[in-house]
Order: sequence, then structure tokens, then C-alpha cells
Amino acid sequence: MEGQKQDNEHIFRSLYPSVPIPDKLTLPEFVLQGVEEFTEKVAFVEAVTGKAVTYGDVVRDTKRLAKALTSLGLRKGQVMVVVLPNVAEYGIIALGIMSAGGVFSGANPTALVSEIKKQVEASDARGIITDATNFEKVKTLGLPVIVLGEEKIEGAVNWKDLLEAGDRSGDNNKEEILQTDLCALPFSSGTTGLQKGVMLSHRNLIANLCSSLFSVRSEMIGQIVTLGLIPFFHIYGIVGICCATMKNKGKVVAMSRYELRIFLNALIAHEVSFAPIVPPIILNLVKNPIVDEFDLSKLKLRSVMTAAAPLAPELLTAFEAKFPNVQVQEAYGLTEHSCITLTHGDPEKGQGIAKRNSVGFILPNLEVKFIDPDTGRSLPKNTPGELCVRSQCVMQGYFMNKEETAKTIDEEGWLHTGDIGYIDDDGDIFIVDRIKELIKYKGFQVAPAELEAILLTHPSVEDVAVVPLPDEEAGEIPAACVVINPKAKEKEEDILNFVAANVAHYKKVRVVHFVDSIPKSLSGKIMRRLLRDKILSINNK
Repeated sequence: MEGQKQDNEHIFRSLYPSVPIPDKLTLPEFVLQGVEEFTEKVAFVEAVTGKAVTYGDVVRDTKRLAKALTSLGLRKGQVMVVVLPNVAEYGIIALGIMSAGGVFSGANPTALVSEIKKQVEASDARGIITDATNFEKVKTLGLPVIVLGEEKIEGAVNWKDLLEAGDRSGDNNKEEILQTDLCALPFSSGTTGLQKGVMLSHRNLIANLCSSLFSVRSEMIGQIVTLGLIPFFHIYGIVGICCATMKNKGKVVAMSRYELRIFLNALIAHEVSFAPIVPPIILNLVKNPIVDEFDLSKLKLRSVMTAAAPLAPELLTAFEAKFPNVQVQEAYGLTEHSCITLTHGDPEKGQGIAKRNSVGFILPNLEVKFIDPDTGRSLPKNTPGELCVRSQCVMQGYFMNKEETAKTIDEEGWLHTGDIGYIDDDGDIFIVDRIKELIKYKGFQVAPAELEAILLTHPSVEDVAVVPLPDEEAGEIPAACVVINPKAKEKEEDILNFVAANVAHYKKVRVVHFVDSIPKSLSGKIMRRLLRDKILSINNK
């Protein structure tokens, strides 16, 4: 791992040997390798309806969908937008589009018509796949629409009819698909603000699966049951959950929305062994009395994985106390690269487990460096800087946006993440905060995540977000939006004093607002801008 210095560059690599990445295969071929022995096994099951799809169905319907899309005129490199919740057919849809040479672009089914329209236009999409519930949102967008389900809807292509047409069409106009061709175009706010299409090739995603699944032992194949709650339109949902589980011939338990009772029922009834979730759910599991209605001894859960937002150390401790047999893993990644670090290797293979509250060690095949955001110089160990990564997983760029691409990937192929972190002597990486979220108080950098972690240790604080407010004298001051326990007696001043007793002078929270809830995105990230604007509008009245 030692930072090899190249022309005074501090570059860090994985502690583990590199892993081979197969050439020639497309992502669907790679994911379905070795599927012949598993055709009867369930690949996807819906937690609530019980609707299931076997590996045999996945193989057959991926081929049928690919042929049907090709016969409808979908050509290599053209985009299909998928507007669906997490359903049993989702894996088939993504693999089918990719097998036709098309590009899968997942959209949030809860998005507004105007937002879906933006994605459809920005990606130059050729068609949409959705369900009856969301058909209304997409029918006016002027594209062919394929609708899942039994119901036949006027003006739309029915899913079953389409697959049957796929059976009848030949393979005659199949173009060769190369690993360098695009296969996915997820939309991300990127390392700077506005939504952009992230161009990912078959090679990018295969390379990422090879790195992130490096510690899976052969005896685990076919054994893992993964919770599919994180939205499949999100890169982590489609790659980290759907593709990774299919590669290992496990089962995905698909959940289209989060509700605590449904969630716990699903974990128990489907014997889920691995649950990727977001920190707000961990908060729920620790603090919500509903959990006590369930017999937790029936859980088969071995590990939960949190990514997308940092997990407060105290929350981790409380979770481990309540669920002593469940390992808490953390990972770090972003749409522009997919997974970068993991906290847990396989000790039976001589691999370690990273320290608590780190996001883990560098995955095989990746290079990482930390740079001074002002000078661009790479920094030694234990020195916080902007995390940059270089590997075969780095996106091809932002779709039709050379300017933003050039800001994010430099000439040497380093992807600049916009996250501040450091690597310690053992090769564990810690993320401090987003560059753009750091609060600059009189020139000092204050990390909101650190103050939030302290506030969550207060027994009356149920949830919290810290945001910057403009201040004439200091530039910016940290303000805390706090969800307080209804029975609590504390006033704003008590909360201010609590933080002040635990931090350096410049890190003190200067303003406290009690709020009913903290707005969060689907992936669990705090919507800080929304909160800041809300406070400013109150203050300006």
C-alpha cells in the first residue's frame, strides 16, 4: 500500500494483489457466467407481493428483450430510460437493454414529470420502460413507452407482447458490442451541483465488480440473500446490488419503498443475509420502538452495508449493542467510479477488517491519492486532502459535457471526487467531508459531519443536520437543525452549550433551530441547501 512516490507524488494502492479483469465479455455475459447450474434458483423476489423471477427467467427474458428492442430499432449506444420502482423484472430490463447494445438509464419513479423530461432530453433517449402507475408521467414525452404488467394500455407497448415478439424475431441485425461501448448512463449531481449523465462502459462496470467482489469465496456462490431496498436506478442499486448478487447467483429481495414494519418482515420472512441500507434506517432501527414488536432472534442477517452518507460513530455503537450478531460494513464510492473502498475483507483469506468509522481499504486494481485542493500537490499519509482515484472503473465522462468532464478527470486520468479524506498508516481511509460542504468559519474549516456526530450523542436529539449560514463577521457560521425528542425539556441554549463543551472554539454551533424532520434524499444524504434556505427565509422575515 505504501505511497509509492512518483516524481514526488504520493500514490496509494491496495494492500491486496490485483485481480484479473476478463476481456471480450459484455456486462450481461459477465454477470450471467456459470448460470447453467442455477436456472431453477430464484434471482429476484418482491418482498411484498412475493412475485419471483428465476435465473432461467433472467437468461431467457434478457435475450427476448434484447431481440425485441433491436427489432424495434434500438441501436448500439442509444439510451433507454427506465422509470420503475424496485421490481422483480428490473435486472432483466437493465441486462436486456445492455445486451441489445443499448444504454440503460434509470430514473427515479417518484420524480416529477419535468425532472424525468430533463433526463429523457439530456440523454437523447429513444424509449422508456415503465409501469401502469408511472405511465401518466411519461406518456407526453413523445417516445415509445413499454409498460410492465398484465394490463394493456392504449398508446403503450405491453411487456408480454414485446417479449413474445422477441421470440419471433431473428438475431440478424446484431451489432458487435465491445467492452469500451457504453452500457449505463446514470444521472448524478456529480462532484459539483447540477444533474449530469455519467457515461459508464461495460469495461467500467466489469472492472468494478471484479474489484469489489474480490473477497467472495467459492462456497458463498448461490448462498447470499441481498436486500434490494436501495433504488435500482441508483448506480449502487443496479451494480452493487443487482449485478453483484447475480454474479454470485444469490437472491435479491426487492423492496419498492421503505416502511419499518415491511422492512423487518422482509428481513425475517426472506432470511436476508446481507442488507445494504442508508444511515437514516440504522437510526430508525436503533431508536424506533416498533423494532421491539419483532422477534429479532429470527433474523438471519449477517451484515449491513452503509454507503452514501457517513455513519455517526455513536450510532454504530448503539446498533452493534442492539444487533450483536450483525457486522456493520461501510463502503465508499460515487456514480463516476462506483465502489472505491470497503471495510471488510475475508479474514479466512488473510484479509483484514478496517478500523471503525473508516470507509475501508483501497480495493484491488485501484490507485488513490489525496491532494491539497489549493495547490494540487499530492499529500503524504495522515494528511487530509481531496481524494482522487485512478482505475479502469473511472467513467468515460459526463454525457455531452466536456467542460464538466475536464473539471472532474485530469489529463493523467485521476478522478477528483470532491471529498476530503486521508489514509492512515494501516491503509484505512477516512472521509472528513465534502469540499463544498465544509463550513468556513473565520478561515477555519468546520466539517458538518463531525458536529452532527457529536449532537447525535445527546440523549434528547433524534436527528440533526448542520448547515452553513452567511455571517458578516465570520464569513459562515455552523447552524444546527435539530429534531428533538417530544418529551425533552432542553432549550436551544442547552444544545449550544452541549456542543461547545465538546469542540474547539471555532467549531461551536452558533445557532440552533428545532425542526420536525431532516429532509434527506433517497440515498440518505441530508438536503442541506433546502434546510439552509428555510432558515434564511425565517431569519429574513
